[in-house]
This record gives sequence, structure tokens and C-alpha cells, in this order.
Amino acid sequence: MIVITTPTGRIGGRLLDILLDRAPAHGEELRVVVRDPGRLPDAVRARVGLGVDVVTGSHGDAGVVDRAFAGADAVFWVVPPTLRPASLDALYTGFTRAAAKAVTAHGVGHVVGVSALGRGTPVAGRAGHVTASLAMDDLIAGTGTAYRALACPSFMDNLLRQVASIRDDGVFTDLVAADRAAPLAATGDIAAAAAGLLLDRSWTGTDEVPVLGPEDLSADGMARVMSEVLGRPVRYERRPLDDFRAALTGQGATDAFVEGYVDMMRAKEDGLDAGVERTPRTASPTGFRQWCEEVLTPAVRA
Repeated sequence: MIVITTPTGRIGGRLLDILLDRAPAHGEELRVVVRDPGRLPDAVRARVGLGVDVVTGSHGDAGVVDRAFAGADAVFWVVPPTLRPASLDALYTGFTRAAAKAVTAHGVGHVVGVSALGRGTPVAGRAGHVTASLAMDDLIAGTGTAYRALACPSFMDNLLRQVASIRDDGVFTDLVAADRAAPLAATGDIAAAAAGLLLDRSWTGTDEVPVLGPEDLSADGMARVMSEVLGRPVRYERRPLDDFRAALTGQGATDAFVEGYVDMMRAKEDGLDAGVERTPRTASPTGFRQWCEEVLTPAVRA
């Protein structure tokens, strides 16, 4: 039994698609934890009782994860996004604490979690959300389960939040220098890495699995690729920090979330994502041009 959290999210949803296809051949049953089962795709709901089980509720709730982890062999763990945490500790470690207890209580043998690059770098201790996610990894690893943290850079798919600006104004923004090259990963590749680990649980102990994408790319480089693929000019504009803070605050984000995000982006500017060498093992396959062709272009043209 494999438990999947955030099954309607960008990574969890793609993982669920992969496992629906591959799990039966491995003799695996699936269990999803979801607040609203109505948001599950029809293909998933059609399989309920036929190799798929649904537990309704938040996976931050002790009773919910106790039910969900009973009889489980493996868990895919993601902390869901929220703009309103009281603190970064509450957002990551606090949310995960009940699950860690349930892992121990039910003897769950393997956990795969979505985390971040940065462990061991000089800036890891002042990297906001990344620092908090690394502490979450330590909490899960401390249960004694075999744990793999998918160590991710920024997601290509984050650009989908700016589809309207890219389409209408030919502009995308971020907080980093235009010429600062860094790894980027497609969320589909992160899901694929998770699926491989969950279906082949021959691994033991605690480790990270970096998902780096095939190349480092700067914001200006991303703009060039987008311009070529979309057939229209796209440029990058670096957003002032004060403007970014004001925008997030206006959306209801807490100070903890905002300052944690700013600290994370400052750390990325200082090399947070540069601590892992790209090798055949760490280089995920989807390049930015391919992602733009397969994901961004349909979104812009929709």
C-alpha cells in the first residue's frame, strides 16, 4: 500500500497518474489523502475500491494520518502550500509532526518527501522556506523509516502563475539577478523520481535525491527560450523586494511566509542551489525548451 498526499496538487496529481498506470503491475494498492474527494479526477474515483482507497481530511491532522498510514508500506509526503502560517516551523515541521508519529506507530517502512536543494551549503541556515523544509526532513528521518528527500531547485511550472503577464505583456518577473544561472526542474520529473522510489523500495537509510533538470539557466536565458518557442518577445524584469512584499501581503500572506520567501530567494542568489554536481543520476530529463513546448505554450494559447 502506497499513500499519496496532495493527490490533486501539481506533483502529487502527476504522481498519482503514473502510479495508477504502473502500480497494478507491481501488485501495489494506492491510498490518497484528500480534503475534497470531489476534486479527484474521474479516473481515480472510478478506481475506488478497485486498488484505490480514499481517506478524507487534512494530512496535517493526527486522526487522518493515523487512518491513512495504517497498513501502509510507503508514503509520499508533501506539505501543502499556504500563505498564512504562523511561522515557518509551523508550516513545515509542525504540519509534519502528526505524520511522523503515525509513521512510527504503524511501522511505515519507506517515505519519499518533496524538499529542497541546499543542505550543506553555507547559506542553508538562513534560507527561509528551504531551511524549514530541511528541518522537516530531519524530523521524518528521525522516525527510523527509510527516507528519501527529493532535493529540488525552483520549479519550471511556477511560471504558470504568470501566464497572463507572459501572454498579454511579454513579461515575467522574479527576485533574482537576470544573469544568475541556476538549475530548474519540471514537476513532472519530480513526480517520476518519486514514482521510481515508491515502486522499487530496495533502498534503506536516509539520503537526498537531487532533481536538477538537464541544465542551469538564467532568467535572461529563460526569456530567450520562451521568445523562440512562443514566437513572440518575452523579457525578464527583476521585481523590487518591497513591491514583492507588498503584493504578497495584499494577498493575505503572513510576515513569516513573506520574509521566509525573501530569505530563500536571497539564499538562491548566494548559491543555495549550487551545492550538488549535475551527473547522470542527478540530471532529470526535461529541459526548459521542452517544458515550454509541452506545458507553457498550451497554457498561453488556452
